[in-house]
Amino acid sequence: MSGKLKEVRERIKSVQSTQQITKAMKMVSASKLRRAQQAITEMRPYANRLDKMMKNIVGNLEGDINSPYVKVRDPKKVAIVVITSNRGLCGAFNTNIIKEAILKIENEYQQQRASKNLTLVFVGKKGYDVLRKKYPDCQIERQFIDLFSDLSFENVSRVSQMLMDSFDYGVFDKVDVCYGQFRNAAVQEPKAVQFLPVVRIDDDNQAANKKPSKADYIFEPSKEVLLNELIPSILQTSFQKFVLDNHASEHGARMTAMDNATTNAEELMKELKINYNKARQEAITKELSEIVGGAAALNG
Repeated sequence: MSGKLKEVRERIKSVQSTQQITKAMKMVSASKLRRAQQAITEMRPYANRLDKMMKNIVGNLEGDINSPYVKVRDPKKVAIVVITSNRGLCGAFNTNIIKEAILKIENEYQQQRASKNLTLVFVGKKGYDVLRKKYPDCQIERQFIDLFSDLSFENVSRVSQMLMDSFDYGVFDKVDVCYGQFRNAAVQEPKAVQFLPVVRIDDDNQAANKKPSKADYIFEPSKEVLLNELIPSILQTSFQKFVLDNHASEHGARMTAMDNATTNAEELMKELKINYNKARQEAITKELSEIVGGAAALNG
């Protein structure tokens, strides 16, 4: 019985130690989440409006625009950017993004994969660790897996500029991005969106069954000069939004996961303490019975 009591005590200590860790991780993630949420909340309306304006311009000037980033080609060579976190302990957050990437690969890009023209670009280690093993026949680009150590616009734009240059030079005919879109601390939605070529506003309207909308723009300076500067800048801003969305989602998912783990540890400790008290009572009852039995035998 003493061995059982010792075992329960050790389990209680272990759960208490784990609970202290999960509480600390929850507090750290909550602190980081506030900053990350503020960053994406401030940027999202600006980035979304710019993106809508770019798609509208491209839709209006379909046959009269010379930007290399709007040219639709047969997607023989495709890149999928998979944005995940560097660390785990954030529930199903990374798994859901990886599943979204797998759906893209299995449903849309089997032909490119078979011809070894599918490239996986990784931002974050978790996606890299899983997909490089699952798809050894794909080309792997891993130089950006540590991007989250510096989320400045200058650093993040290295990735978007590489993708844009590769598309311009014909290395890729199409670029998709898989990431986690931040809704709130408890909800993160995995997304797969087309980054290049630029999707026209008419395509978005058709996908959402909306009526096509046209806008009349006056360009100053000339249309060519303006669009050559405007479209790359908007694309870099959109990619920055993907990364900041994913960053906030990671901390929201981790905070929620650690909160659930802390609650589960509390429930487990209650159960263990009940078991410990029962075992202790059984041990005391047994000892009293032995004492009473021994006294009765001596008196007899």
